[in-house]
Amino acid sequence: MDKFPNEFLFGVTTSSFQIEGAWNEDGKGENIWDRLTHTRSDLIRDGTNADISCDYYHKFKEDIKIIKELRLSAYKFSISWSRILPNGNINYINEAGIIYYNEVIDEILKNNIIPMVTLYHYDLPQKLQDIGGWCNPLLVDYFADYAKLMFKLFGDKVKWWTTFNEPSEMIFGYNECRYAPYLSLECFDADYIIAHNVVKAHAKAYRIYDREFRSKQQGKVSIILCGFNFKPKTDSQEDKDAEIRARQFTLGWFAHPIYSEQGDYPYVMRELIDTKSKNEGKMKSKLPQFTTEEIDEIKGSFDYFALNHYSSAVVSNNKMNCKTEHTYRDADVFVEFGDWPPTAAHWCKFAPWGIKEQICWIKNEYNNPPIYVTENGCGDLGDINDVKRIQFLKSYLEEVLKAINEHKCNVIGYNIWTLLDAFEWCNGFRHKYGIVSVDFNSCNRERKLKLSASFVKSLCETRSIPKEKYE
Repeated sequence: MDKFPNEFLFGVTTSSFQIEGAWNEDGKGENIWDRLTHTRSDLIRDGTNADISCDYYHKFKEDIKIIKELRLSAYKFSISWSRILPNGNINYINEAGIIYYNEVIDEILKNNIIPMVTLYHYDLPQKLQDIGGWCNPLLVDYFADYAKLMFKLFGDKVKWWTTFNEPSEMIFGYNECRYAPYLSLECFDADYIIAHNVVKAHAKAYRIYDREFRSKQQGKVSIILCGFNFKPKTDSQEDKDAEIRARQFTLGWFAHPIYSEQGDYPYVMRELIDTKSKNEGKMKSKLPQFTTEEIDEIKGSFDYFALNHYSSAVVSNNKMNCKTEHTYRDADVFVEFGDWPPTAAHWCKFAPWGIKEQICWIKNEYNNPPIYVTENGCGDLGDINDVKRIQFLKSYLEEVLKAINEHKCNVIGYNIWTLLDAFEWCNGFRHKYGIVSVDFNSCNRERKLKLSASFVKSLCETRSIPKEKYE
């Protein structure tokens, strides 16, 4: 009972913009994060950029060797859309980008590691942002073309795909000025428009794989969703209802159209947003409508449930309907962080039981699909003897085991965020999430394994959570 199943995958995750560097080398086009960091460095907390970052573009063989040495089974990384298609569309393909990712994938396979590829991890080609970005429905087709090209080029080698990473987070670049492209479009209800386009783009890519590639390539395709686990503040029915709304307005917003038997957006979202839109005198609801054909295309567009999980929050019925940083859009919910031990990032609390509750909720809500935890980890300020990270990983893994053994959840894998200390978006290099330290003051970006790397190696070798003390 204290061991993970033999077929269970342990892996590690990275993203292209955060680690690659080489921002304009070998024909790569500009993306929205290149533009933001170069024109608004004041928005990055330490004033840095990712022009070089970990220099993974040139050092990927060294890093893949580390993954092998740690006995990890899988490596999930993202492809830079603008490195393959500098303008975002297939009219101009950068052959150097294709050569590069073929070399990366070949190196992964040579080391007996399973490559897992994410097509989009926040780094939209700037040329597509120039026509409105994800607010423009044309991006559904642009993304589908890009996905089809990736399946064609790499699908004979890559069997695990995810279309988007955390679409609920990328929305913050359009309505709350927390990510690139750093716009404030709340008055245009941009969050709902973007979500609508992303869900349709995902489904279109999935159906392309189904029709044109699956029979030969035999791969799996999913979308990576994230969200806090929520706890009602009290045992009152009002707070319990608030918990339901919070879940449906975050994870359910994207999961329900894809994973539920009914399809479409969660009923509570439709009911509340339609009513609120009417009360505000709007001509139509802020929440767009899927056509019947779109509902059918989206529903069932998954081969597994890819889940990113980090933390939990407390929810209560928000009678004042006040706007706070963590009010979840139109839900009448007040969200606050629980009084649990903090990590370096203020939003990430040490609440390991939350991952089990999140997994169990997915099991019960969506008929126990195969669940792959594609990201879990915590940040610190760069400790090599990162005991707190080990405690975090150990505690969360214990809860994953409980989900498997006690609650019979179909969890098939777990990836750590992340391999390398990296550029953490608007936090720059301030917070470190890697199990491998990178010296960003060195031209060579020297790597050094942290104490948590030895924990990970023991986990992978024994397939059980290490019992030894790390100090």
